[in-house]
Amino acid sequence: MYPAELVAPMKQELTDIGFNQLVNAQQVDDAMQASVDGTALVVINSVCGCAAGAARPGIKLSLDNEKLPTKLFTVFAGVDGDAVAKAREYTLPYPPSSPSIALFKNGKLVHFIERHMIEGNNAQTIAAHLKKVYDHFC
Repeated sequence: MYPAELVAPMKQELTDIGFNQLVNAQQVDDAMQASVDGTALVVINSVCGCAAGAARPGIKLSLDNEKLPTKLFTVFAGVDGDAVAKAREYTLPYPPSSPSIALFKNGKLVHFIERHMIEGNNAQTIAAHLKKVYDHFC
């Protein structure tokens, strides 16, 4: 587990732009239940370089789009273990991956971006991809 003071700024990068931080399994279940109508973007955040350099900045840039998910949620790998484990149940059959980005529509997983799809890309590429996903599903 990472120290709270280490990850606080990394969590804040997403909460500052409207993401709701989920820290336990019940909050994840409640959030997913509340997202049965509409779309929800769920980010499994992490301390790794690709989260800092591409994922979080790309997610931020992606929110400058006409169509957007109706709800934004995030859990943090290596910190909020129960919440991450529960979020990963919703992203099955994909294997655990952090960072990762999941879009749900009407409670069903419709798009998933795994770590290997984030690594080696820049924020603009991640944002452009997410905007296309939003335009299609939101």
